[in-house]
Amino acid sequence: MTADRLAQLIDDQDTETPAVGELAISTAQRRELKAAAHSLNPVVTIADNGLSPSVLNEINHSLNTHGLIKIRVVSDERDLRESYLGEICQNLGAAAIQHIGKLLVVWRPKLEVKADKSGKAVARRKAPRQLKRQFQNR
Repeated sequence: MTADRLAQLIDDQDTETPAVGELAISTAQRRELKAAAHSLNPVVTIADNGLSPSVLNEINHSLNTHGLIKIRVVSDERDLRESYLGEICQNLGAAAIQHIGKLLVVWRPKLEVKADKSGKAVARRKAPRQLKRQFQNR
C-alpha cells in the first residue's frame, strides 16, 4: 500500500456508532478536540450529590457557551464516572471526547449567535470609550 492510500483509509474511517442521543464524530475530529481540550480547566464539578438536574442544566449552559468543556467528578468509582459520562451525552446530545481519571471531556457544537432584524448580533459590545486626549489630537 502506498502512503496516499493509507491516508485515504484513515480519512475514510467511519464514525463510531454512538448510543442513542449521542453525537457521532470521527476519530480525526475526536483527536483534534482532545488536543484543544488539553489546555482547558474544568468548568463544572460533580460532587457527592451526583448528577442532579441543576448540574445537568449547568453543563447544558456551559456546552451552549463554550462547546468543548471539561467536567471534574469527585467520586473514586470508575464505573460511576463512566455512567455519568454516558448520561450527560445521552441527555444533552453531546459527544464523549475523553475520560481520563476524574476528568470528563464533552463536546457539542456551539449555538449560533442570534441576530436582530437589522442583521447585527444581539449581544454586541459598545464602542470603546474615547478619552479626552483622543478628541484633542484631531
